Amino acid sequence: MAYKIKLDIFEGPFDLLLFLIRKNEVDIYDIPIHDITAQFLEYIELMKILDLEIAGEFIEMVAILMRIKARMLLPKPAHITDEEYEDPRTELVEKLIAYKQYREADAEMYRIEEERRKRYARTSFLLPLTDAAVSNETYLENVSLFDLLLAFKKALDAMPKITYHEVRRIEVTVEQQQQYILNKMGEQTMLTFQTLMADIKERIVIIVTFIALLEMIKNRQIEVRQSEVFGDIRIKLR
Repeated sequence: MAYKIKLDIFEGPFDLLLFLIRKNEVDIYDIPIHDITAQFLEYIELMKILDLEIAGEFIEMVAILMRIKARMLLPKPAHITDEEYEDPRTELVEKLIAYKQYREADAEMYRIEEERRKRYARTSFLLPLTDAAVSNETYLENVSLFDLLLAFKKALDAMPKITYHEVRRIEVTVEQQQQYILNKMGEQTMLTFQTLMADIKERIVIIVTFIALLEMIKNRQIEVRQSEVFGDIRIKLR
């Protein structure tokens, strides 16, 4: 069975690099190219497992990282002093910082727009919300595709390691797993990603369930949030 999904994903390779830099808590001016390249490739493989459409920019970024990695492995020419030596990472870091500034400005504009939406004109007679009506869900962070992929990887890694392989056909569809997610939600207002995946034992079912989750996010049936950076993913019905 083939499951193919195309998402309107706005995160690109620079977003993934910034995500990995935050995740590893490293200095943007001193990126450990070996580790970041290996992790970047891991995320590409996760996208392939899910049959997500990978933009050419991701493949180009892999080539750039591999070229930088190769250049850093080469010994510095004897006739070049430390002052004359140009760090192979310099150009990438400059582009990354410029992109980070652009994203931060974009996020700030979005925050201002959201704040404006919460304001009412003087002519409005709507009553203000009481404290009891305010939920801490308002303060949860938005979740990126890479946060979801990280949670997906944890779910795959948490599966029991089986030393034998039994060939059997598992019939599962995206539609079935969408209903599974709705059933899991039940009357709950919030469900964590790990709780959703906890009872699933087959790798293919985890994959299809994750694709079902992405489809539901795309169709605005559910929304996903985090209460802290790299915290557990919280799923909520819209």
